[in-house]
Amino acid sequence: MYFEICGEISGVETLAGGKSTRDLLRLREVHGKGRWRKRKGFALVSLPNGIIRTAELHWYEASGVGRNEFKIARFVG
Repeated sequence: MYFEICGEISGVETLAGGKSTRDLLRLREVHGKGRWRKRKGFALVSLPNGIIRTAELHWYEASGVGRNEFKIARFVG
């Protein structure tokens, strides 16, 4: 991960869940079985150059497995 999440993630929404999750087979192979959902939310992130910005984050999440594969979708503000 090339950034660090500072604080809590707010405004969490589900983008896709269950069979509509595009990477479902890969997620199960890599991270294990679970009810996988693609989610999004907003948080402060610290970049490698020391800048702290608000970003929209996307990630995959499953109960019993946790949150995996965070990425920055876009910077806000």
